Amino acid sequence: MPNPVGQELVGLASPPDWARVFGQEGPLELEIGCGAGGFALDYAGRFPQVRYLALERRKKFARELDRRSQARALTNLKVVEADARIEVPRLFSPGSLAAIHVHFPDPWWKHAHQKRSILTPAFCGVLFELLSPGGAFDFRTDVQEKAFAILTTLEAAGFVNPLGPGSFHPREPDDIPSTRERRYLSTGATIYRARLRKGGGPFGANWYSP
Repeated sequence: MPNPVGQELVGLASPPDWARVFGQEGPLELEIGCGAGGFALDYAGRFPQVRYLALERRKKFARELDRRSQARALTNLKVVEADARIEVPRLFSPGSLAAIHVHFPDPWWKHAHQKRSILTPAFCGVLFELLSPGGAFDFRTDVQEKAFAILTTLEAAGFVNPLGPGSFHPREPDDIPSTRERRYLSTGATIYRARLRKGGGPFGANWYSP
């Protein structure tokens, strides 16, 4: 069994020196719950100037993504096997993240499991503080009920919706799909996308291009 990945970044008392961690300068971006890692791999490959940290608590996915990242020699992608709710506030300073990606979080249908949801009002407030002014928040889900509820929570935390409150964004031709999203696209299932900012300003032709 492979060892847990990214453990040198778990349990820190203060944020690390990211230039040293990655061996390069550049925009710092976070993905929470990267799953099988299709988005992380393609995104890091397309934007080598970005320093990309992918957090995943499920060891199977985290370790396989780390293996695939090393096979592709993606030095700008780091995988951390950990609980984002605990580690994210330790890892990043306020205003240090250029973008945050959260794709298809677990819906936790049962009321008793709601406490496990990642995008709670409190945690959305934490993420808002960690994002830099003008930074992007990329949210996607296939669950309509959760889509509207989470979008409302994000907007209440201070994120600006360029299309207006409560609006979802169409898929752009150059969007990078996650592994899970590819399955939905093949069946024609509806995907709800929210592309928000910390502060105003329109998105460019490629909204997530650094």
